[in-house]
Amino acid sequence: MEIKRTGLILYVKKYKECILFYKTILELDILFQNEELTCFDFYGIYLMVEKEDRIIYLNVEEKSRKNYNCIRLNVNDVKKETNDLKNKGVIVDYQEHHWGKVAKFFDPDGNFIAFKDEEGFVKQLKNYRLNSK
Repeated sequence: MEIKRTGLILYVKKYKECILFYKTILELDILFQNEELTCFDFYGIYLMVEKEDRIIYLNVEEKSRKNYNCIRLNVNDVKKETNDLKNKGVIVDYQEHHWGKVAKFFDPDGNFIAFKDEEGFVKQLKNYRLNSK
């Protein structure tokens, strides 16, 4: 198999609000867009935010909808990024654990996003490699 490009597609009901969020809050560059989808440069892959049009999902009540996915972005300074998000009006759950720091928040459509400290992630990789030999 020869993969040419990888990406994520995120189906949303609140299309305009999500486009504004990913463009202004997360400061992603737009690769292309039209009335039904916007494709962002997402750090080496693409993130396509697409207007939800599947009837079964359009009829799901919001309070019964549970999101089992998380878009995670590793950053150098989770605390700084948390403060930047809060200054932009985003509600953020900042946590420090023995394995690293995370900041968890939602986009306008309820999609779960998290920042993770790159240092803690690299440490987890190293520990795994040492212990799996």
